[in-house]
Amino acid sequence: MKDDRDDVLPGRRRFLRCMAWAGAGTLWLVKGGVAHAGMLATGAAAADATFGFVQISDSHIGFHQAPNPDPVASLRQSIALVNAQPRRPDFIVHTGDLSHLSKPEQFDTVAELLKEAKTGHVFYLPGEHDVIGDDGKAFFTRFGGGAGGNGWYNFDHHGVHFVALVNVRHLQAGGLGYLGSEQFAWLKQDLAGISASTPVVVFAHMPMWSLYPAWGWGTQDSAQALSLLRRFGSVTVLNGHIHQIQQKVEGTITFHTARSTAYPQPAPGTGPAPGPLKNLPAGRLHDYIGVRDVRHARGSQVLAVTEQSLG
Repeated sequence: MKDDRDDVLPGRRRFLRCMAWAGAGTLWLVKGGVAHAGMLATGAAAADATFGFVQISDSHIGFHQAPNPDPVASLRQSIALVNAQPRRPDFIVHTGDLSHLSKPEQFDTVAELLKEAKTGHVFYLPGEHDVIGDDGKAFFTRFGGGAGGNGWYNFDHHGVHFVALVNVRHLQAGGLGYLGSEQFAWLKQDLAGISASTPVVVFAHMPMWSLYPAWGWGTQDSAQALSLLRRFGSVTVLNGHIHQIQQKVEGTITFHTARSTAYPQPAPGTGPAPGPLKNLPAGRLHDYIGVRDVRHARGSQVLAVTEQSLG
């Protein structure tokens, strides 16, 4: 997880490492295309935001083993946490692995639960667990794109350009994600008409940087997509898949991975393979799962990213 600027910005890197498993909020102030990290103490910046949204990820409905035999309950608690916010988010984005085995009843459960969320809209993109057996046809039919669709999309909201990418349909050696030439061509065309001063937020399920390739925690051809994003002054990339908070800064691009609402996984390389952490201290599951709140302020380009555990 080497940042090319580790030697230049050791303080920021130490802060990010300390935050990797913490439940405290992180405040990102984007000035001149550079993201500055600090503790979110009072929420004042979020209160001044022009809009906010919530990221939910890796609900794994259908999972029923340790450390969480009831991911339905923890997803419902996550939604309750969203509903308890003093300001209603404009939308929710679920960044994949809604289901554990792509079963229709698992998709039904997620859809019904998210109807309880007090928000304007819910956006979805698939995880690798959502495309098992049918290359995502059931997912796309239900959540957008249609049975023959490709699943990627974009939208604009209050001056911010959002891009949702799909990197789970053609996994590469070792389980790495893959975008493919068709999606890359679409992204190139989409971004061509966007001003470099426009903040861009990218959603994907698998990490868009080489977080830990030995475990498939990365996207093989992400460099092509990132090359198109480097001209923008503020880019935020949000993904799931690894069930924990990891962060990285590359120039004007800031990467954030998200907690799962179901169960945590080990830190990169701290074990033989990824998988549910089954031996958590008693009563501590909710300290490792939760949601992310993101708020943006027009003009001042303030981006506040708050990590909220269920504990």
